Amino acid sequence: MYRKAAVALTFAILLLITYSIFIGTVDLRSYFIPLLQSSPLGTQSLCATGPPLKVFMYDLPRRFNVGMLNRKSTEEAPVTAREWPPWPGHSGLKKQHSVEYWMMGSVLWEGNGGDGSEVVRVFDPEAADAFFVPFFSSLSFNTHGHNMNDPETEVDHQLQIDLMKLLHESKYWNRSGGRDHVIPLTHPNAFRFLRPQVNASIQIVVDFGRYPHVMSNLSKDVVTPYVHVVDSFKNDNRSDPYESRTTLLFFQGRTFRKDEGIVRVKLAKVLAGYDDVHYERSVATGENIKLSTQRMRTSKFCLHPAGDTPSSCRLFDAIVSHCIPVIVSDEIELPFEDELDYTQFSVFFSFKEALQPGYMVNELRKMSKEKWMEMYRQLKNISHHFEFHYPPEKEDAVNMLWRQVKRKVPAVKLAVHRSQRLKIPDWWRRRK
Repeated sequence: MYRKAAVALTFAILLLITYSIFIGTVDLRSYFIPLLQSSPLGTQSLCATGPPLKVFMYDLPRRFNVGMLNRKSTEEAPVTAREWPPWPGHSGLKKQHSVEYWMMGSVLWEGNGGDGSEVVRVFDPEAADAFFVPFFSSLSFNTHGHNMNDPETEVDHQLQIDLMKLLHESKYWNRSGGRDHVIPLTHPNAFRFLRPQVNASIQIVVDFGRYPHVMSNLSKDVVTPYVHVVDSFKNDNRSDPYESRTTLLFFQGRTFRKDEGIVRVKLAKVLAGYDDVHYERSVATGENIKLSTQRMRTSKFCLHPAGDTPSSCRLFDAIVSHCIPVIVSDEIELPFEDELDYTQFSVFFSFKEALQPGYMVNELRKMSKEKWMEMYRQLKNISHHFEFHYPPEKEDAVNMLWRQVKRKVPAVKLAVHRSQRLKIPDWWRRRK
């Protein structure tokens, strides 16, 4: 009798699980993906995502994008894949905000839509899942009057005016109110004159440090890594990486920052006097970037305190240097966090913990070699997700970003479809 009851119960449970999977209430990936990520091999694909996102890209004159890379050129025709220029080799810190360049290149590339590609360009806007606006807003700010009182900043202002005029004339922008349009805005001052006009769009941002929730938030926008400025550690094959990294904790950069970044000045005092801690105030010259590259490769941990905003390029420099990031920020948002567990390859401290004398250094020293090696291996295994390439490569940063955009599309379509049929758009807010 008990055996029959057990068999019947087992059958009922299996039937319930099968039905749940069929209707979509159970996602087996949520159970197995963490196991794959914690695998010692760490080489498995993070997610099987189906067909690539179909993207329509506006053909904008070059002054809105690659024309800023060569200001001597007067060519205005939209750039083609065959004319796509390489990113300048000596661009300094402009490179960290170049996500817009790599995303545009990935859509323009004639091989997109193939194996490993998360995006495919479509030339019929009716067939598009999303619309890409190839305006280099961050480069425009950095190029046209980087000092905001510079008269040349009016060029940046005029580009924004011209772009919004073009978009407001677009049937597809007006149809969705811009909700299904993807716009990279990685510099905190990108699109600063008319930013409220693109609030509804899917914004590609590095964090939300300077923006009110109504302007930019996780529910509609995508967090991107900065483009790293140090060289990737491609030949990291030392037999004992733990012993070869003789510096415990490394930081090199500006110490006087705004907002949360004030913590950097305080950390300079807290971390003074340790022989195996390198905390140096410096500016990002070409020579200092080279020194930082070398020092990160010989450090066990690399400190990432908040800057003017909660995030900075330094975190991603550490990742591609295989230096365990030590993140000190109470408000940081991280890219690809639905697929990556940062606690497997990073260490986190609150402001309060980090500023407690001796606490952070003691915690890092207490970490065993075995634990450090485990985190180091995980870091090496995921670092390719933070590399930007042209042509794009499977599961590199660009393809990871398009995968994130793809996950925003269903909610966008829901909002657009509802707005097209509702007579009173905010009726639920009027209920008492």
